[in-house]
Amino acid sequence: MSRTTRRRTRVTLSVAVLAVVGATACTAEQPPPPTLRVDRGTVATSVSASGTLVAITEQNLGFPQAGKLAEVLVGVGTRVEPGQVLARLDDFALRQTLEQRHAGLAQQQAQLAKIRNGNSVEAAQATLEQAEKILDATEDQAEATNNANYSATDRAEKQLEFDRKVLDQAEHRLEADKRACGSGPPKTTTPPPPVSSQPAPAEKPSSGLLGTGGSQSATADAAPAGSQTGSGGGLVANPACDRIPADKQAVTDAKRVVLSSETALDTAEQRQNVDEAAGRLSIENARQSVVTAKNEVDSAGSDKPADTSAQEAAVRDAEAQVALAQRDVDNTVLRAPVAAVVSAVNGAEGEYVGAATGTTALAPGSSAALPEIAATSGGGAGGGAGAAPGGGAFIVLNNIDSFQLVVPFEESDAARVAANQRVEITVDAVPDLRAPATVLAIAPSGNSTTGVVRYYATIVLTENDDRLRDGQTALADVMVQSVDNVLRAPSAATRTDAGRLVVDVRGPDGAPVPTPFQAGLVGDEYTEVVSGLTEGQELLLPQGQSTT
Repeated sequence: MSRTTRRRTRVTLSVAVLAVVGATACTAEQPPPPTLRVDRGTVATSVSASGTLVAITEQNLGFPQAGKLAEVLVGVGTRVEPGQVLARLDDFALRQTLEQRHAGLAQQQAQLAKIRNGNSVEAAQATLEQAEKILDATEDQAEATNNANYSATDRAEKQLEFDRKVLDQAEHRLEADKRACGSGPPKTTTPPPPVSSQPAPAEKPSSGLLGTGGSQSATADAAPAGSQTGSGGGLVANPACDRIPADKQAVTDAKRVVLSSETALDTAEQRQNVDEAAGRLSIENARQSVVTAKNEVDSAGSDKPADTSAQEAAVRDAEAQVALAQRDVDNTVLRAPVAAVVSAVNGAEGEYVGAATGTTALAPGSSAALPEIAATSGGGAGGGAGAAPGGGAFIVLNNIDSFQLVVPFEESDAARVAANQRVEITVDAVPDLRAPATVLAIAPSGNSTTGVVRYYATIVLTENDDRLRDGQTALADVMVQSVDNVLRAPSAATRTDAGRLVVDVRGPDGAPVPTPFQAGLVGDEYTEVVSGLTEGQELLLPQGQSTT
């Protein structure tokens, strides 16, 4: 509680007590002790500070960015309302930029939807399943080809073995017949007489010189090789000799067959080796496809969340770009912040205006200058309390029908003040006025003047009164803590007994009955009653309490 508030509370109670004493001063009886009551209402603690009412008489307006004036919709003396459009800049280029930003946002959103709704994981899984099926089929095909080649090679080996045996047999028969032919026939046979289609020639008379021996010699010379002359004068045939030509042909044919079988076996073995190598390559390629498909499944499963997060960030960035472009377009329209009268316009349609600037030290949360600075600086580059109308501003507004109070609080009180707290304003020039107000803002840092650190707060009146004037001295009581519609007892009637809060309740005989109670918020004038007292109870001031 500030010193001013405590002083006001004591004065109020003193007046109440003096009224009771004055009412009984003319009687001879002992005056009854002053009484108070338990009732319902607001319990609040407040801090106070005084300052000067300031009518917000000037606001210097301009555009955040430089540009060409497309429209000026007001003139000097025009009465404007809050939100009314005062002027516009040419916004063609900014609107084109906004369209580009919207298009970029749409692209990023579409990409995000594509990622979220994409089937990359399912597609990768299907590819893996297909690759595994292809691997199984490739292994089956390689196995079937190898089995067929093994069978063909085995048949070629068996055929070659058989053909070699046939060759061996043919060679053995040839050798046997040659041996048999060289050693003579196994038996003597009389060959049949030769059959000729020509008539036999007439026998010549034998010469006596030749004799019988000559005839035998001629006959022997005419006998074929391998034949012998028998005792009866006929030829003896040897079948082995007759078979030799056929045996030789059989050996030649058998060799030719063996050579063909060897070629067939080589071909089968070569095909077997080639097909085995091709099968292994096909299997390895199929396995590689399976590995690749598994990696794609893993990659799709892990990449999708990361891709989604990255694209969501890209969408947020595009949204921010749209918001910035939209704000640039919105800032090409200048609107009246409050009701006012236009006092200056510095620009015409078609002219270029610069970006608004300003350096006036303002009260927290307000466009009013700090009292000390307003008195000495004469305003900043952007205009302020002491700036000349139109000094560097595009449009100047005046005569705004509202008041505010910029007051300094000491360190201990400032720590309890916050925005939106209720305030009661009293003005020395209007004693019966209790104007409601609200804390707009309090400065986060203090100002040191005359060696004392003070924190400025801006307080705005929520109701206007025709009796208020710019420059009037006013006192602001800020309710830093309050509760409404609670049971309360006057703080002047409470005292502490054995660590507990106690009040003296008037008993049936008028004597005080000490009654402890549980208190809630302890305010400047009242204390919240949580339990122990009831509404309407009469309370006596503690005996001997000072009322001054």
